[in-house]
Amino acid sequence: MTRTMEREFEKLDMQNYWQQLYSEIQKESPDYPHRVAKFPENRNRNRYRNVSPYDHSRVKLQDTENDYINASFVVMEEAHRRYILTQGPLPNTRSHFWLMVWQQGTEAIVMLSRLVEQGKEKCVRYWPAKGGPQMLFRETGLSVELLTEEVKPHYTEHRLRLRSLGSGQSRAIAHFHYTTWPDFGVPESPASLLHFLSQVRVSGSLKGEHGPPVVHCSAGVGRSGTFSFIDICLILMAQGHDITIKQVLLKMRKYRRGLIQTPEQLRFSYRAIIEGAQFTKGDWNTEKRWRELSKENVSPAFDRSPTTIKTETYNSNKTGLEEGKGTRLSSESQAPGKERRERVLRERVLEDRQANTAQRVPRMEQRLNETQQMRKTQLYWQHVFTKIGVGSVLVVGILVGWTLFFQQNAL
Repeated sequence: MTRTMEREFEKLDMQNYWQQLYSEIQKESPDYPHRVAKFPENRNRNRYRNVSPYDHSRVKLQDTENDYINASFVVMEEAHRRYILTQGPLPNTRSHFWLMVWQQGTEAIVMLSRLVEQGKEKCVRYWPAKGGPQMLFRETGLSVELLTEEVKPHYTEHRLRLRSLGSGQSRAIAHFHYTTWPDFGVPESPASLLHFLSQVRVSGSLKGEHGPPVVHCSAGVGRSGTFSFIDICLILMAQGHDITIKQVLLKMRKYRRGLIQTPEQLRFSYRAIIEGAQFTKGDWNTEKRWRELSKENVSPAFDRSPTTIKTETYNSNKTGLEEGKGTRLSSESQAPGKERRERVLRERVLEDRQANTAQRVPRMEQRLNETQQMRKTQLYWQHVFTKIGVGSVLVVGILVGWTLFFQQNAL
């Protein structure tokens, strides 16, 4: 099966057929109603206007006035896989995100985007920073606490505690954050992503006995679709299924529209599936081999030029599903490993600072508004009490005057 797929990959490469294959998949993909996402009250809950969950497969929040969240169940029974694919939380949907995690019994979150990429917010921070206080979401009665953080060159693993403020019950959450996947592009090599996937698998987070793992990037279709697609295909191949890549993807697209956004992501998926099948042969306990393949001591470099990244803003006319060329691999990838590693780390630090600053601003504005409102309230009551005081003096003066007047008349 692997050899057949290799020949198919080589043929597609030789004929430069990836764009046409992707167009065929686009045309053959099913399209189902997604009316709930378009309701006026739900528009500000969508990061992108044209990325909407289908009505039949959307995740519904429970015990809330509005049950909408931009998230979809993606199920592949043959592979015993059930995911929740969702967008990166917005400032006004973080509490909904955690409510979904709590209600669905989720124990693992796979995050495939950075908080800020190319100076644009891709996802608001929804977990506490290291050394920072726990996050409280009073609207949904939940709190999130950071327990541990382990930083690797390609990904970061967090251990979180999600607690219900009402019942006091809590649940440990594994948070796997892959940090070197460019938006609309692909990682430099499948090895680092395959190693990352193996770590998520080894943790037991993708197994069926837990609630469905939550997988997200920015829109919840491109990188999220690629990750889950590779995982499913490798499982099916390990089980001996004679799979057709195109048909597997079309079946997944019945649950969420637009999974895998570009021809480049489709080609990368083929590469990752071929390499994964070759090296693992269904055995995902070979952590040492994947660590060597992923070259964890060298961070991949990719071109961050704005001309290769699609323009996108949430809740506006710009979309997260524009077709075109993905991120190009940079010629700088030939630079020495140490230099590339230092450059990538500097960029990560800078983007993290930008993300933290972007999230502090709304909190500062909120505190300022609260202070102004408190000041207005104090001035209002000060004015009221002043009037009451003046009125009281007048009343007392009148009573004293009347008393003296009647006493004089009585004499």
